[in-house]
Amino acid sequence: MFSSTKLVCFSLAFLSLLFTIEAYDSCTDQFHDLTLKRNLKNCKKLATLGAEFGWNHHIESQNKSILVDILFGVPQDAGIKWIAWGVNPGNRPQMVGTRAIIGIVQNNGTLSVNKYNVTTHTKLGCELLPSKIEIDVRNLTGETSNSSGYITFSARLDLDPSVYNVEMLNHVWQVGYDADQEALEPKMHPPNLQNFDSTETINMTVGEGRSIGHHHRHLRMVHGIVNIVGWGTLLPIGVILARYFRSFPVKLERWFCLHVGCQIVGYVLGTTGWAIGLWLGRTSKHYNFHTHRLLAIFIFTFTTLQMLALRLRPKQHDDYRKYWDMYHHFLGYALLAVIAVNVFHGIGIMKPNNTWKWAYIGILGVLGLITLVLEIFTWAKFFSMDKKDTKDKKEAPDTQNQPT
Repeated sequence: MFSSTKLVCFSLAFLSLLFTIEAYDSCTDQFHDLTLKRNLKNCKKLATLGAEFGWNHHIESQNKSILVDILFGVPQDAGIKWIAWGVNPGNRPQMVGTRAIIGIVQNNGTLSVNKYNVTTHTKLGCELLPSKIEIDVRNLTGETSNSSGYITFSARLDLDPSVYNVEMLNHVWQVGYDADQEALEPKMHPPNLQNFDSTETINMTVGEGRSIGHHHRHLRMVHGIVNIVGWGTLLPIGVILARYFRSFPVKLERWFCLHVGCQIVGYVLGTTGWAIGLWLGRTSKHYNFHTHRLLAIFIFTFTTLQMLALRLRPKQHDDYRKYWDMYHHFLGYALLAVIAVNVFHGIGIMKPNNTWKWAYIGILGVLGLITLVLEIFTWAKFFSMDKKDTKDKKEAPDTQNQPT
């Protein structure tokens, strides 16, 4: 029986590669230059929305208050109408309760920056207008810069040490694509995962941060990677082995062991990713992706049905074996198509960096090229054999009309 060790090693190597790609990044050179102009010593790239954050902090000697200088920015985009950053005095980073600074892009290209108090009414869809907050905010400025390519605002915050802790500061950020420019009212942000995950508890003394959705983000990464490796890579390889290496056009003695090994490892990884996805769906209070969920249930159900063929397939001499083969092959090819669609759908939901998308396109491209080459070879060999058989029949002596 085919050992699955190599497949598992390949899977782990692939997981390590994507985790390395997805690893935490420091801020970009362009944004770092902006922080240097403001004499900010700390700079980091936030986990979502392409947002970046620079800051300094120190304790004021007279009243022991915490002075924090901040610079917040996102890459300039024609569709962005407002950007926001704020701190939350509560026990965890979340939108409700945030004392926010929001910059709204005006028609003339300038950025109008004001203070806002985000409440439960805001979450229910009520208007959010500039208001007073208990934090003393000074030197509040904002700009949209074509030279740097960023929309940014900066400010100095005077934080009460009895309410805020710089070693565990809850901060949130956001980007929106609709706003009332005259009323300076930002409209609701898109209901995307990255928008919901734009929260963090940061230690300003060292720059490290961990958000309430930190574990969820990593589980989504694991969910996506094991599904790409399991459903999206190993199952197609198993199908290629069964189609082209059984006996024609290439005979491989251990084709069945290789086929079963790929299918089993792919099924185990895919089922693990599917189970993680179900758990993530159950713990997600603010969003639900029905199409992705339904396609995943379809894939798991019928892939499980396919796996039962290891024990329940008819014998070679059974009369209905050929009909079962037709059903098994058709369902297998249909599942591969649905799997590819759902993988791209999941990547679209997560919106990671483009490496994920192009990595899977590369995998499909390699598998497609291998399939095309083997298919051409199959038909070429078939026509060659057919031509040879026809020639042999013509050259064979006609014994039926010879006298006895």
